[in-house]
Amino acid sequence: MATVQRNPMAWALLLCSTAGALTVDGVNLGIDFGDSNFASGPALIVAWIERSIGIVGAYYGTFPASQLHIRVQSAAGAGVKTGTAFGMHGGTIRVVVGREVTEAQLREDWVLVHEMIHLALPDIGAQHAWLSEGLATYVEGIARAQAGNRTAEDVWAEQMRSMPKGLPQPGDAGLDRTHAWGRTYWGGALFCLMADVEIRRQTQNKFGLQDALRAVARASGGLGTDWSIERVLETGDAAVDVRVLEDMYAHWKDKPVTPDLPALWRSLGVESAGSTVRLHENAPLAAIRRSITQR
Repeated sequence: MATVQRNPMAWALLLCSTAGALTVDGVNLGIDFGDSNFASGPALIVAWIERSIGIVGAYYGTFPASQLHIRVQSAAGAGVKTGTAFGMHGGTIRVVVGREVTEAQLREDWVLVHEMIHLALPDIGAQHAWLSEGLATYVEGIARAQAGNRTAEDVWAEQMRSMPKGLPQPGDAGLDRTHAWGRTYWGGALFCLMADVEIRRQTQNKFGLQDALRAVARASGGLGTDWSIERVLETGDAAVDVRVLEDMYAHWKDKPVTPDLPALWRSLGVESAGSTVRLHENAPLAAIRRSITQR
């Protein structure tokens, strides 16, 4: 997926598990392996990073940072453990990976894509973590589906299963004032899903949340800048020529809003089928559902 230009000396350094510099899809990429010792060697890790850059770059039209430094730390076991994104130096990500990680685990990983998505949104402050985390949670699945890294059925099954975690519980005071894990990650993702569908409905499927987010990334420069949430939402709405994000925020920020999820799934044509879903093409909003996950 990614177009890669390797400096031979840098590649040799990477294979020695120290550090290196690459150019991936126009991104100046530095990878620091420190003293990590992976059973399968660093080549699979580099391919995973390249693939993730390609996924996020395709969703945003271009990768949201021209400079990216990734620090890969090893841990016991397999799989990808955790990641953290920072706005410094264009973009910096620290990721912890098990020393026994497999190619299949890296191919199916969501952590690095999630952290790279954070680089596209300016810093809007801890009070609005629901938007930064919710966007990364929502866009991760959509971007991977668009890139062919996940199936649409897999993404919609996860959303049907997990979006209820983001619904307000007793005592909820809105997204800005309720900082429980479910409301932060899946409440924010639910806001994004509802906004995506509404933007597409109001624009006859000409625009979606993806267009709004691309505009925000271009105008702001991403995580290294500080913006108010109002400026983010206003910029996004201007890009799609409908006032959806600002109006939704006015209702969701300081009071509980409980969308009718069963009605939404029916309209989109998403029906539960055990651990997966059936997608119905005769549903009223089936065209919108298809547009969300198609490249």
